[in-house]
Amino acid sequence: MSDIRSRYSDELSFFGANTPAQLLEKWGSPLYVYNENVLRRRCRELMALSAHAGFGVNYSVKANANPVLLRIIREEGLVVDAMSPGELYLDKLAGFTPDQILYIANNISPDEMRQALEQGVLVSVDSLSQLETLGRLNRGGRVMVRFNPGIGAGHHQKVVTAGKETKFGVTPDLLDEVLAILKRHDMRLAGINHHIGSLFMEADGYIAAASVLLELAERLPADVLRGLEIIDFGGGFGIPYHKYEGQPRLDMADLAEKLHALISDWSAKTGYAGRFLVEPGRYVAAECGMILTGVNNVKYNGDTCYVGTDVGFNVLARPAMYDSFHDLEIYAGPAGTADRAEKEQTIVGNICESGDILAKKRLLPALHEGDILGILDAGAYGFSMSSSYTQRCRCAEVLIDAEGKARLIRRRETPEDLARCYAVD
Repeated sequence: MSDIRSRYSDELSFFGANTPAQLLEKWGSPLYVYNENVLRRRCRELMALSAHAGFGVNYSVKANANPVLLRIIREEGLVVDAMSPGELYLDKLAGFTPDQILYIANNISPDEMRQALEQGVLVSVDSLSQLETLGRLNRGGRVMVRFNPGIGAGHHQKVVTAGKETKFGVTPDLLDEVLAILKRHDMRLAGINHHIGSLFMEADGYIAAASVLLELAERLPADVLRGLEIIDFGGGFGIPYHKYEGQPRLDMADLAEKLHALISDWSAKTGYAGRFLVEPGRYVAAECGMILTGVNNVKYNGDTCYVGTDVGFNVLARPAMYDSFHDLEIYAGPAGTADRAEKEQTIVGNICESGDILAKKRLLPALHEGDILGILDAGAYGFSMSSSYTQRCRCAEVLIDAEGKARLIRRRETPEDLARCYAVD
């Protein structure tokens, strides 16, 4: 098989000793494929952001919760969060201990709070109401509070998680009310955190928001500040989705210099000896994952060329939900390399919805039936957001290990899996 557009994966030896065609032949289409070496490289870049004692990286499991990938992330020294009982279960399945897990709560029920407390993990709340509820359930216990720094960032309004237009966090002007609730329930403030959004590509906004959180920490009474164990600056670290246009990466050296200076100087000034965490999910997992799919149909409606695949928004939701961009690779099928002049093409899925579009009017080498497509940067918010909409079975996941060998890390669902939870006589 000749490759038409594969420079990026070729340079990484992304598929190891395998070809895309071999992987699809063995495990079917569509198929999520992950590269262990890329995953470890991203973990190590993040862990190297600061040599300050207590600095660490808190991986947001919602980006990708496959336990095999979580074990690799744990081996690289990261801790994790959980936002649901299911994520907490998978965190523990991957070997994380309660002290390595934060439970990041958002509008959860008292029953869910009890479950998290029973597992021995630190719970973060983001409203006065939820703090009151946790206080009644865990009098005399520890708690983390999420604040809203008023600074947001992100590629789409739906992923901005701070500022006046979001549901998240306690505004700093309510600090006195937070302290009063803590006192009323004899609770200890063990941590503070925030999150400004997703996909920032420059360091300055992140450092500015981190500075706001540190300024808030300085407003804490001396005894409360002394009891603080964790300051979590949140995440949103972006990756270059426009690979074939040469989009620059986030300057990690610049971020490291500014972040290390900020936390070191602040610790020296205040005497704080606890942990500092950053909270990336996308940066850890996005680039280690790709979706492989076949081209099943090519047709024209008017002047628009539609290329049909079996990657509907049940497989990859981001383009339909956020109008997100994912670069594409092309591996030639039976038609070979002839007749590959670039033309405008719209890549679509197999769901009976007008919004089921992967790539709209993209200028690409001409695609033919039988070609294979690689959808880049699908390791974060790819499989984790997939569904069985229209009762299509979720696809398999495969890992290309450090030696280049492929192994199955999640089997393809079956119709029997879809029916298992129904009460059918």
